[in-house]
Amino acid sequence: MDFALLIKAAIMGVVEGLTEFLPISSTGHLILAAALLDMPGEKIKLFEVVIQTGAIMAIVSLYAAKLWETLVGLPTERQAQRFTLNILVGFFPAALAGVLFIDFIKGVLFNPVVVAMGFIVGGLVILWAEYLQKKGTQVHIDDVDSVRWPDALKVGLVQCTALVPGVSRSGATIIGAMLLGFNRKAATEFSFFLAIPMLFGAAAYDIYKNSDLLSAADIPLFAVGLVVSWLSAWVCVKWLLRFVGNHTFVPFAWYRIAFGGLILVTASMGWVDWVG
Repeated sequence: MDFALLIKAAIMGVVEGLTEFLPISSTGHLILAAALLDMPGEKIKLFEVVIQTGAIMAIVSLYAAKLWETLVGLPTERQAQRFTLNILVGFFPAALAGVLFIDFIKGVLFNPVVVAMGFIVGGLVILWAEYLQKKGTQVHIDDVDSVRWPDALKVGLVQCTALVPGVSRSGATIIGAMLLGFNRKAATEFSFFLAIPMLFGAAAYDIYKNSDLLSAADIPLFAVGLVVSWLSAWVCVKWLLRFVGNHTFVPFAWYRIAFGGLILVTASMGWVDWVG
């Protein structure tokens, strides 16, 4: 395996880990990183999806006690059953929409204007959500154990918007939850837990559909990406949980708007293939 390619895989892992759980769209950043690193091709697209599982392992490791408590208590404890139901209810709408519309999404929506507008509109929605929070919009969910299944379903429906390139799964679920009455920490953590089935499912589906692209020679490339994604996501999630305790998401909103402008410029100049 080419050592330079492993370095590129590590860089891609860092990009994935640092952007997956922030409301800024990891997909957009991975497309840009792949273009800058000159990593085109169908295998790299599959690589980008698979290394998401590394980021999810960061959530699994950081919340291992909560997840284990839920698993052990599932047969008898009402709270464990409620939590599991909420995650499944929140997961189902986007999973179904993804399976039904994946060809349309990849064939029609992956173009520079859609990706750029996903970033920009998402940024404006964040500004709106933070404005409502500042005005004192009623918050009735302070932690993930207070979530009811109708709340989970609403967040799950909002998550469907993240199928539009550039919107950001984390951005849609966190900001959508805030608009639905979650506080920032509860919205952020619920988004983390929803990511577990969502991203594991996406990776498994893509591997199944594109298994012919893989070979034993790819193991080092994927392993490096997964491990680095895991470590960088672990650091990012720890930081984000501290950040949301004392800050708003406004800086991410302006970053998204600026990144959307960057997409339009690089696409018009032919520097980045955003269809990729």
